[in-house]
Amino acid sequence: MTSGRADQGKHRISEFWQNFIIKTYEAGNKGSRRMNSKQVALRVQAKAGEIGDANPPSYRTVLRVLEPIVERKEKAKSIRSPGWRGTTLMLKTCEGQALSVEYSNQVWQCDHTRVDVMLVDQYGEVLGRPWLTTVIDTYSRCIMGINLGFDEPSSLVVALALRHAILPKKYEPEYKLNCEWGTFGKPVHFYTDGGKDFRSNHLQRIAADLGISCHLRNRPSEGGVVERPFRTLNNQLFSTLPGYTGSNVQQRPENTEKDASLTLRDLEHLIVRFICDQYNQTVDARMGDQTRLQRWEAGLRKVPELIDEKHLDVCLMKESRRTVQRGGYLQFENLLYRGENLAGYAGEVVSIRFDPKDITMIRVYRKERKEEVFLTCAYAQGLQTEQLSYQEVKASSKYLRAKGRGISNESILQAVLERDALVVKKSWKQRQREEQMLAKSTKVSEPEPIETGQEPVEEVSIDMDAFEPIDFDDIRRAW
Repeated sequence: MTSGRADQGKHRISEFWQNFIIKTYEAGNKGSRRMNSKQVALRVQAKAGEIGDANPPSYRTVLRVLEPIVERKEKAKSIRSPGWRGTTLMLKTCEGQALSVEYSNQVWQCDHTRVDVMLVDQYGEVLGRPWLTTVIDTYSRCIMGINLGFDEPSSLVVALALRHAILPKKYEPEYKLNCEWGTFGKPVHFYTDGGKDFRSNHLQRIAADLGISCHLRNRPSEGGVVERPFRTLNNQLFSTLPGYTGSNVQQRPENTEKDASLTLRDLEHLIVRFICDQYNQTVDARMGDQTRLQRWEAGLRKVPELIDEKHLDVCLMKESRRTVQRGGYLQFENLLYRGENLAGYAGEVVSIRFDPKDITMIRVYRKERKEEVFLTCAYAQGLQTEQLSYQEVKASSKYLRAKGRGISNESILQAVLERDALVVKKSWKQRQREEQMLAKSTKVSEPEPIETGQEPVEEVSIDMDAFEPIDFDDIRRAW
Protein backbone atom coordinates (compact mmCIF):
# COMPACT_ATOMS: atom_id res chain seq x y z
CA MET A 1 0.00 0.00 0.00
CA THR A 2 1.41 3.39 -0.97
CA SER A 3 1.41 6.21 1.56
CA GLY A 4 0.46 9.77 0.68
CA ARG A 5 2.95 12.57 0.37
CA ALA A 6 4.27 13.99 3.63
CA ASP A 7 3.33 17.50 2.49
CA GLN A 8 -0.19 16.51 1.35
CA GLY A 9 -2.68 19.28 2.14
CA LYS A 10 0.08 21.90 2.51
CA HIS A 11 0.99 24.67 0.06
CA ARG A 12 4.29 24.05 -1.74
CA ILE A 13 5.51 27.65 -1.33
CA SER A 14 7.64 29.29 1.31
CA GLU A 15 6.24 30.42 4.62
CA PHE A 16 7.17 33.99 3.62
CA TRP A 17 4.86 33.94 0.61
CA GLN A 18 2.03 32.23 2.52
CA ASN A 19 2.15 34.92 5.21
CA PHE A 20 2.42 37.71 2.62
CA ILE A 21 -0.64 36.47 0.68
CA ILE A 22 -2.81 36.06 3.80
CA LYS A 23 -1.75 39.37 5.41
CA THR A 24 -2.21 41.29 2.15
CA TYR A 25 -5.74 39.87 1.73
CA GLU A 26 -6.73 40.56 5.35
CA ALA A 27 -5.32 44.12 5.27
CA GLY A 28 -7.07 44.78 1.98
CA ASN A 29 -10.46 43.78 3.45
CA LYS A 30 -10.31 45.69 6.73
CA GLY A 31 -13.15 48.07 7.52
CA SER A 32 -14.74 49.43 4.36
CA ARG A 33 -11.83 48.38 2.11
CA ARG A 34 -12.26 45.47 -0.35
CA MET A 35 -9.63 43.39 -2.14
CA ASN A 36 -10.14 40.22 -4.19
CA SER A 37 -7.80 37.31 -4.92
CA LYS A 38 -6.70 38.67 -8.30
CA GLN A 39 -5.65 41.94 -6.73
CA VAL A 40 -3.67 40.01 -4.10
CA ALA A 41 -1.90 38.15 -6.93
CA LEU A 42 -0.90 41.52 -8.46
CA ARG A 43 0.62 42.56 -5.11
CA VAL A 44 2.54 39.28 -5.06
CA GLN A 45 4.03 40.04 -8.51
CA ALA A 46 4.97 43.55 -7.39
CA LYS A 47 6.61 42.25 -4.21
CA ALA A 48 8.52 39.61 -6.19
CA GLY A 49 9.99 42.34 -8.42
CA GLU A 50 10.87 44.33 -5.34
CA ILE A 51 12.80 41.48 -3.63
CA GLY A 52 14.16 39.95 -6.83
CA ASP A 53 12.22 36.62 -6.70
CA ALA A 54 12.15 35.25 -10.25
CA ASN A 55 9.65 32.49 -9.41
CA PRO A 56 6.84 33.98 -7.28
CA PRO A 57 3.54 32.17 -6.51
CA SER A 58 1.13 32.06 -9.44
CA TYR A 59 -2.46 33.28 -9.41
CA ARG A 60 -3.65 29.65 -8.97
CA THR A 61 -1.44 29.28 -5.91
CA VAL A 62 -2.81 32.52 -4.44
CA LEU A 63 -6.34 31.17 -4.93
CA ARG A 64 -5.45 27.91 -3.16
CA VAL A 65 -3.95 29.75 -0.19
CA LEU A 66 -6.93 32.09 0.17
CA GLU A 67 -9.68 29.53 -0.53
CA PRO A 68 -10.32 28.45 3.10
CA ILE A 69 -10.25 32.07 4.31
CA VAL A 70 -12.69 33.22 1.62
CA GLU A 71 -15.01 30.28 2.34
CA ARG A 72 -15.07 31.01 6.08
CA LYS A 73 -15.78 34.66 5.39
CA GLU A 74 -18.61 33.89 2.94
CA LYS A 75 -20.15 31.32 5.29
CA ALA A 76 -20.09 33.78 8.21
CA LYS A 77 -21.63 36.41 5.96
CA SER A 78 -24.42 34.07 4.80
CA ILE A 79 -25.26 33.07 8.38
CA ARG A 80 -25.50 36.72 9.45
CA SER A 81 -27.52 37.74 6.39
CA PRO A 82 -28.72 34.85 4.19
CA GLY A 83 -30.03 35.48 0.71
CA TRP A 84 -28.32 35.59 -2.66
CA ARG A 85 -24.57 34.94 -2.37
CA GLY A 86 -23.26 35.66 -5.83
CA THR A 87 -25.47 33.49 -8.03
CA THR A 88 -26.54 31.05 -5.28
CA LEU A 89 -29.52 31.46 -2.96
CA MET A 90 -28.69 30.87 0.70
CA LEU A 91 -31.37 29.96 3.25
CA LYS A 92 -30.78 30.16 6.98
CA THR A 93 -32.43 27.73 9.40
CA CYS A 94 -33.32 28.52 13.01
CA GLU A 95 -30.53 26.13 14.04
CA GLY A 96 -28.02 28.42 12.33
CA GLN A 97 -27.44 26.14 9.34
CA ALA A 98 -27.03 27.77 5.93
CA LEU A 99 -28.63 25.86 3.02
CA SER A 100 -27.08 26.60 -0.36
CA VAL A 101 -29.73 26.01 -3.05
CA GLU A 102 -27.99 24.52 -6.08
CA TYR A 103 -30.34 22.07 -7.84
CA SER A 104 -33.96 20.95 -8.28
CA ASN A 105 -35.68 18.82 -5.60
CA GLN A 106 -33.01 19.88 -3.11
CA VAL A 107 -35.06 22.28 -0.98
CA TRP A 108 -38.86 22.42 -0.98
CA GLN A 109 -40.87 25.02 0.90
CA CYS A 110 -44.48 24.85 2.07
CA ASP A 111 -47.08 27.31 3.34
CA HIS A 112 -50.85 27.90 3.60
CA THR A 113 -53.21 30.73 2.63
CA ARG A 114 -56.94 31.32 2.92
CA VAL A 115 -58.29 31.67 -0.62
CA ASP A 116 -60.21 34.92 -1.15
CA VAL A 117 -63.08 33.17 -2.96
CA MET A 118 -66.40 32.16 -1.38
CA LEU A 119 -67.45 28.64 -2.39
CA VAL A 120 -70.74 26.76 -2.37
CA ASP A 121 -71.58 23.07 -2.10
CA GLN A 122 -73.14 21.14 -4.98
CA TYR A 123 -76.60 22.32 -3.87
CA GLY A 124 -75.71 26.02 -3.90
CA GLU A 125 -75.35 26.51 -0.14
CA VAL A 126 -72.48 28.83 0.79
CA LEU A 127 -69.65 26.99 2.56
CA GLY A 128 -67.05 29.73 3.00
CA ARG A 129 -63.45 30.22 1.92
CA PRO A 130 -61.13 27.19 1.55
CA TRP A 131 -57.47 26.82 2.49
CA LEU A 132 -54.78 26.34 -0.16
CA THR A 133 -51.47 24.68 0.76
CA THR A 134 -48.63 24.81 -1.78
CA VAL A 135 -45.26 23.06 -1.99
CA ILE A 136 -42.58 24.99 -3.93
CA ASP A 137 -39.22 23.87 -5.31
CA THR A 138 -36.82 26.62 -4.21
CA TYR A 139 -34.33 26.21 -7.08
CA SER A 140 -36.83 26.41 -9.96
CA ARG A 141 -39.77 28.13 -8.18
CA CYS A 142 -42.05 25.43 -9.65
CA ILE A 143 -45.23 24.65 -7.73
CA MET A 144 -44.65 20.95 -6.97
CA GLY A 145 -47.99 20.12 -5.36
CA ILE A 146 -51.05 21.52 -3.59
CA ASN A 147 -53.87 20.68 -1.23
CA LEU A 148 -57.19 22.51 -1.35
CA GLY A 149 -59.88 22.03 1.27
CA PHE A 150 -61.80 23.44 4.21
CA ASP A 151 -59.63 21.83 6.88
CA GLU A 152 -57.58 24.29 8.96
CA PRO A 153 -53.79 24.05 8.45
CA SER A 154 -52.42 20.98 10.22
CA SER A 155 -49.74 18.34 9.81
CA LEU A 156 -52.37 16.22 8.03
CA VAL A 157 -52.97 18.97 5.46
CA VAL A 158 -49.20 19.39 4.97
CA ALA A 159 -48.89 15.63 4.52
CA LEU A 160 -51.56 15.59 1.81
CA ALA A 161 -49.82 18.45 -0.03
CA LEU A 162 -46.50 16.60 0.24
CA ARG A 163 -48.08 13.42 -1.10
CA HIS A 164 -49.42 15.31 -4.10
CA ALA A 165 -46.02 16.94 -4.71
CA ILE A 166 -44.08 13.68 -4.47
CA LEU A 167 -46.25 11.60 -6.83
CA PRO A 168 -46.43 12.00 -10.64
CA LYS A 169 -49.66 13.85 -11.42
CA LYS A 170 -52.24 12.62 -13.93
CA TYR A 171 -55.45 14.47 -14.73
CA GLU A 172 -58.61 13.49 -16.56
CA PRO A 173 -59.72 15.27 -19.77
CA GLU A 174 -62.31 17.24 -17.75
CA TYR A 175 -59.44 19.42 -16.48
CA LYS A 176 -58.87 20.63 -20.07
CA LEU A 177 -55.10 20.94 -19.62
CA ASN A 178 -52.83 22.06 -22.44
CA CYS A 179 -49.64 21.16 -20.52
CA GLU A 180 -48.73 18.40 -18.09
CA TRP A 181 -47.82 19.24 -14.51
CA GLY A 182 -44.66 17.17 -14.98
CA THR A 183 -42.96 17.53 -11.58
CA PHE A 184 -42.47 14.76 -9.00
CA GLY A 185 -39.86 13.26 -6.67
CA LYS A 186 -38.95 14.09 -3.10
CA PRO A 187 -36.80 16.82 -1.54
CA VAL A 188 -33.59 16.52 0.42
CA HIS A 189 -34.70 19.38 2.69
CA PHE A 190 -38.16 20.63 3.70
CA TYR A 191 -37.94 24.32 4.72
CA THR A 192 -40.93 25.94 6.47
CA ASP A 193 -42.01 28.50 9.04
CA GLY A 194 -42.33 27.60 12.71
CA GLY A 195 -46.07 26.87 12.80
CA LYS A 196 -47.16 23.98 15.00
CA ASP A 197 -48.26 22.01 11.92
CA PHE A 198 -44.63 22.02 10.72
CA ARG A 199 -43.23 21.21 14.18
CA SER A 200 -45.54 18.25 14.79
CA ASN A 201 -44.35 14.75 15.63
CA HIS A 202 -46.57 13.47 12.80
CA LEU A 203 -44.62 15.45 10.18
CA GLN A 204 -41.30 14.50 11.75
CA ARG A 205 -42.24 10.80 11.50
CA ILE A 206 -43.20 11.20 7.84
CA ALA A 207 -39.94 13.02 7.07
CA ALA A 208 -37.87 10.36 8.85
CA ASP A 209 -39.71 7.60 6.98
CA LEU A 210 -39.09 9.27 3.61
CA GLY A 211 -35.52 10.40 4.36
CA ILE A 212 -36.29 14.14 4.31
CA SER A 213 -34.57 16.68 6.60
CA CYS A 214 -36.99 19.23 8.09
CA HIS A 215 -35.82 22.79 8.84
CA LEU A 216 -37.60 25.85 10.23
CA ARG A 217 -37.00 29.33 8.82
CA ASN A 218 -34.93 31.67 10.94
CA ARG A 219 -37.08 34.73 10.17
CA PRO A 220 -40.54 35.27 8.61
CA SER A 221 -38.96 37.53 5.98
CA GLU A 222 -37.24 34.48 4.46
CA GLY A 223 -40.54 33.01 3.23
CA GLY A 224 -40.78 35.06 0.03
CA VAL A 225 -40.22 32.10 -2.30
CA VAL A 226 -43.30 30.24 -1.04
CA GLU A 227 -45.48 33.32 -0.40
CA ARG A 228 -45.02 34.92 -3.81
CA PRO A 229 -47.13 32.33 -5.73
CA PHE A 230 -50.08 33.15 -3.45
CA ARG A 231 -49.96 36.78 -4.63
CA THR A 232 -49.78 35.65 -8.25
CA LEU A 233 -52.74 33.28 -7.83
CA ASN A 234 -54.74 36.01 -6.09
CA ASN A 235 -53.99 38.71 -8.68
CA GLN A 236 -54.25 36.61 -11.83
CA LEU A 237 -56.84 33.94 -10.94
CA PHE A 238 -58.88 34.38 -7.76
CA SER A 239 -59.70 38.05 -8.43
CA THR A 240 -61.35 37.04 -11.73
CA LEU A 241 -63.74 34.50 -10.18
CA PRO A 242 -67.34 34.80 -8.95
CA GLY A 243 -67.48 34.99 -5.16
CA TYR A 244 -64.13 36.83 -4.89
CA THR A 245 -63.98 38.48 -1.48
CA GLY A 246 -60.82 40.54 -1.80
CA SER A 247 -58.13 40.52 0.85
CA ASN A 248 -59.43 43.67 2.58
CA VAL A 249 -62.59 43.15 4.66
CA GLN A 250 -63.42 46.88 4.56
CA GLN A 251 -63.24 46.89 0.75
CA ARG A 252 -65.03 43.57 0.24
CA PRO A 253 -67.23 43.58 -2.90
CA GLU A 254 -70.97 43.72 -2.30
CA ASN A 255 -73.09 40.59 -2.83
CA THR A 256 -70.04 38.30 -2.56
CA GLU A 257 -72.06 35.41 -1.13
CA LYS A 258 -74.85 36.00 -3.63
CA ASP A 259 -72.34 35.82 -6.52
CA ALA A 260 -70.63 32.69 -5.19
CA SER A 261 -71.24 29.78 -7.56
CA LEU A 262 -68.03 27.72 -7.63
CA THR A 263 -67.69 24.43 -5.75
CA LEU A 264 -64.46 23.15 -4.26
CA ARG A 265 -64.08 20.83 -7.24
CA ASP A 266 -64.57 23.73 -9.68
CA LEU A 267 -61.90 25.80 -7.94
CA GLU A 268 -59.48 22.87 -7.82
CA HIS A 269 -59.86 22.42 -11.60
CA LEU A 270 -59.12 26.12 -12.16
CA ILE A 271 -56.07 26.13 -9.88
CA VAL A 272 -54.60 23.00 -11.50
CA ARG A 273 -55.17 24.48 -14.95
CA PHE A 274 -53.54 27.78 -13.94
CA ILE A 275 -50.47 26.04 -12.49
CA CYS A 276 -50.00 23.62 -15.40
CA ASP A 277 -50.74 25.94 -18.30
CA GLN A 278 -49.51 29.24 -16.92
CA TYR A 279 -47.56 29.45 -13.68
CA ASN A 280 -45.05 26.62 -14.19
CA GLN A 281 -44.80 27.53 -17.89
CA THR A 282 -43.85 31.16 -17.16
CA VAL A 283 -40.35 32.62 -16.86
CA ASP A 284 -39.53 33.70 -13.31
CA ALA A 285 -37.92 37.16 -13.34
CA ARG A 286 -34.94 35.97 -11.28
CA MET A 287 -34.37 32.73 -13.20
CA GLY A 288 -33.26 34.09 -16.58
CA ASP A 289 -34.77 32.80 -19.83
CA GLN A 290 -36.01 29.38 -18.64
CA THR A 291 -39.60 28.72 -17.63
CA ARG A 292 -40.01 27.34 -14.12
CA LEU A 293 -40.68 23.85 -15.49
CA GLN A 294 -37.67 24.01 -17.85
CA ARG A 295 -35.44 25.10 -14.98
CA TRP A 296 -36.77 22.28 -12.79
CA GLU A 297 -36.01 19.69 -15.51
CA ALA A 298 -32.57 21.15 -16.29
CA GLY A 299 -31.67 21.42 -12.61
CA LEU A 300 -32.18 17.74 -11.73
CA ARG A 301 -29.07 15.81 -10.80
CA LYS A 302 -30.72 12.49 -11.64
CA VAL A 303 -34.11 11.02 -12.44
CA PRO A 304 -36.33 11.60 -9.36
CA GLU A 305 -37.13 8.51 -7.34
CA LEU A 306 -40.60 7.06 -7.90
CA ILE A 307 -42.01 6.20 -4.47
CA ASP A 308 -44.57 3.42 -4.14
CA GLU A 309 -48.00 5.03 -3.72
CA LYS A 310 -49.03 2.54 -1.02
CA HIS A 311 -46.03 3.61 1.04
CA LEU A 312 -47.19 7.22 0.76
CA ASP A 313 -50.73 6.23 1.70
CA VAL A 314 -49.47 4.84 4.99
CA CYS A 315 -47.50 8.00 5.66
CA LEU A 316 -49.71 10.74 4.36
CA MET A 317 -53.42 10.03 3.91
CA LYS A 318 -56.18 10.89 6.36
CA GLU A 319 -56.86 8.20 8.93
CA SER A 320 -59.82 6.87 10.91
CA ARG A 321 -60.65 3.66 12.81
CA ARG A 322 -63.66 1.42 12.31
CA THR A 323 -64.92 -2.01 13.39
CA VAL A 324 -65.32 -4.64 10.69
CA GLN A 325 -68.95 -5.84 10.49
CA ARG A 326 -70.17 -9.32 9.65
CA GLY A 327 -69.65 -10.15 5.97
CA GLY A 328 -66.62 -7.87 5.64
CA TYR A 329 -68.51 -4.57 5.66
CA LEU A 330 -67.39 -1.20 7.05
CA GLN A 331 -69.44 1.92 7.81
CA PHE A 332 -67.84 5.32 7.22
CA GLU A 333 -69.45 8.76 6.72
CA ASN A 334 -72.88 7.18 6.18
CA LEU A 335 -71.49 5.01 3.38
CA LEU A 336 -71.31 1.22 3.42
CA TYR A 337 -68.05 -0.32 2.17
CA ARG A 338 -67.05 -3.88 1.46
CA GLY A 339 -63.54 -5.24 1.08
CA GLU A 340 -62.30 -8.56 -0.27
CA ASN A 341 -61.18 -10.96 2.50
CA LEU A 342 -62.43 -8.60 5.25
CA ALA A 343 -65.08 -11.07 6.44
CA GLY A 344 -62.41 -12.99 8.35
CA TYR A 345 -61.71 -9.91 10.51
CA ALA A 346 -65.31 -9.36 11.66
CA GLY A 347 -65.41 -7.68 15.09
CA GLU A 348 -61.83 -6.37 14.85
CA VAL A 349 -60.95 -2.66 14.90
CA VAL A 350 -59.04 -1.68 11.78
CA SER A 351 -57.42 1.50 10.56
CA ILE A 352 -58.69 3.08 7.35
CA ARG A 353 -56.93 5.64 5.24
CA PHE A 354 -58.57 7.71 2.55
CA ASP A 355 -58.01 10.55 0.13
CA PRO A 356 -60.43 13.41 0.94
CA LYS A 357 -60.79 14.10 -2.79
CA ASP A 358 -62.39 10.68 -3.40
CA ILE A 359 -63.73 8.49 -0.59
CA THR A 360 -65.48 5.91 -2.76
CA MET A 361 -62.38 3.79 -2.08
CA ILE A 362 -60.59 3.40 1.27
CA ARG A 363 -57.50 1.40 2.25
CA VAL A 364 -57.80 -0.91 5.24
CA TYR A 365 -54.91 -1.71 7.62
CA ARG A 366 -54.50 -3.92 10.68
CA LYS A 367 -51.99 -3.40 13.47
CA GLU A 368 -49.55 -6.29 13.84
CA ARG A 369 -46.53 -6.05 16.18
CA LYS A 370 -46.69 -2.23 16.34
CA GLU A 371 -46.79 -2.00 12.54
CA GLU A 372 -49.75 -1.39 10.26
CA VAL A 373 -50.16 -4.11 7.65
CA PHE A 374 -52.23 -3.45 4.53
CA LEU A 375 -55.24 -5.78 4.30
CA THR A 376 -57.29 -4.69 1.31
CA CYS A 377 -59.10 -1.88 -0.48
CA ALA A 378 -62.78 -1.45 0.40
CA TYR A 379 -65.26 0.16 -2.02
CA ALA A 380 -68.47 2.09 -1.38
CA GLN A 381 -71.18 -0.28 -2.57
CA GLY A 382 -72.97 0.97 -5.70
CA LEU A 383 -70.66 4.01 -6.00
CA GLN A 384 -67.62 2.38 -7.58
CA THR A 385 -68.01 4.35 -10.83
CA GLU A 386 -68.43 7.69 -9.04
CA GLN A 387 -65.87 10.11 -7.65
CA LEU A 388 -67.09 11.72 -4.44
CA SER A 389 -65.03 13.92 -2.16
CA TYR A 390 -65.32 13.83 1.62
CA GLN A 391 -66.94 17.29 1.46
CA GLU A 392 -69.46 16.24 -1.19
CA VAL A 393 -70.60 13.20 0.80
CA LYS A 394 -71.11 15.36 3.90
CA ALA A 395 -73.08 17.90 1.85
CA SER A 396 -75.24 15.14 0.33
CA SER A 397 -75.97 13.73 3.81
CA LYS A 398 -76.97 17.19 5.03
CA TYR A 399 -79.17 17.69 1.97
CA LEU A 400 -80.94 14.35 2.51
CA ARG A 401 -81.57 15.09 6.21
CA ALA A 402 -83.05 18.47 5.30
CA LYS A 403 -85.38 16.71 2.87
CA GLY A 404 -86.33 14.14 5.51
CA ARG A 405 -84.94 11.30 3.45
CA GLY A 406 -82.96 8.33 4.74
CA ILE A 407 -79.21 8.24 4.22
CA SER A 408 -77.68 5.27 2.42
CA ASN A 409 -75.39 4.54 -0.50
CA GLU A 410 -78.44 4.47 -2.80
CA SER A 411 -79.89 7.77 -1.56
CA ILE A 412 -76.50 9.50 -1.74
CA LEU A 413 -76.09 8.24 -5.31
CA GLN A 414 -79.59 9.56 -6.11
CA ALA A 415 -78.66 12.92 -4.59
CA VAL A 416 -75.53 13.01 -6.76
CA LEU A 417 -77.62 12.30 -9.87
CA GLU A 418 -80.06 15.07 -8.89
CA ARG A 419 -77.16 17.42 -8.42
CA ASP A 420 -75.76 16.53 -11.86
CA ALA A 421 -79.17 17.18 -13.38
CA LEU A 422 -79.21 20.64 -11.78
CA VAL A 423 -75.75 21.36 -13.18
CA VAL A 424 -76.90 20.40 -16.68
CA LYS A 425 -79.83 22.81 -16.36
CA LYS A 426 -77.57 25.82 -15.81
CA SER A 427 -78.67 28.73 -17.96
CA TRP A 428 -76.82 29.45 -21.18
CA LYS A 429 -75.88 32.90 -19.87
CA GLN A 430 -74.31 31.47 -16.72
CA ARG A 431 -72.29 28.91 -18.69
CA GLN A 432 -71.11 31.67 -21.02
CA ARG A 433 -70.06 33.76 -18.03
CA GLU A 434 -68.08 30.87 -16.56
CA GLU A 435 -66.31 30.24 -19.88
CA GLN A 436 -65.30 33.91 -19.98
CA MET A 437 -63.96 33.59 -16.43
CA LEU A 438 -61.95 30.51 -17.42
CA ALA A 439 -60.52 32.21 -20.50
CA LYS A 440 -59.56 35.25 -18.45
CA SER A 441 -57.97 33.19 -15.69
CA THR A 442 -55.78 31.17 -18.09
CA LYS A 443 -54.59 34.14 -20.14
CA VAL A 444 -50.77 34.20 -20.23
CA SER A 445 -49.41 37.22 -18.40
CA GLU A 446 -46.11 39.05 -18.50
CA PRO A 447 -43.27 37.81 -16.28
CA GLU A 448 -43.64 38.96 -12.69
CA PRO A 449 -41.67 41.97 -11.51
CA ILE A 450 -38.59 41.33 -9.41
CA GLU A 451 -39.15 41.77 -5.67
CA THR A 452 -38.12 45.11 -4.20
CA GLY A 453 -34.46 45.38 -3.33
CA GLN A 454 -33.38 42.38 -5.37
CA GLU A 455 -31.33 42.64 -8.55
CA PRO A 456 -31.44 40.14 -11.40
CA VAL A 457 -28.56 37.69 -11.29
CA GLU A 458 -26.98 35.28 -13.72
CA GLU A 459 -27.86 31.60 -13.82
CA VAL A 460 -26.18 29.44 -11.18
CA SER A 461 -23.03 27.83 -12.54
CA ILE A 462 -23.38 24.03 -12.28
CA ASP A 463 -20.96 21.23 -13.02
CA MET A 464 -23.00 19.34 -15.61
CA ASP A 465 -20.63 16.33 -15.43
CA ALA A 466 -22.23 15.53 -12.06
CA PHE A 467 -25.66 15.30 -13.66
CA GLU A 468 -27.14 12.30 -15.41
CA PRO A 469 -28.95 12.90 -18.75
CA ILE A 470 -32.69 12.64 -18.26
CA ASP A 471 -35.15 11.62 -20.97
CA PHE A 472 -38.48 13.05 -19.76
CA ASP A 473 -40.35 11.59 -22.72
CA ASP A 474 -39.43 8.10 -21.47
CA ILE A 475 -40.53 8.96 -17.94
CA ARG A 476 -43.87 10.35 -19.10
CA ARG A 477 -44.49 7.26 -21.24
CA ALA A 478 -43.79 5.13 -18.17
CA TRP A 479 -46.41 7.07 -16.18
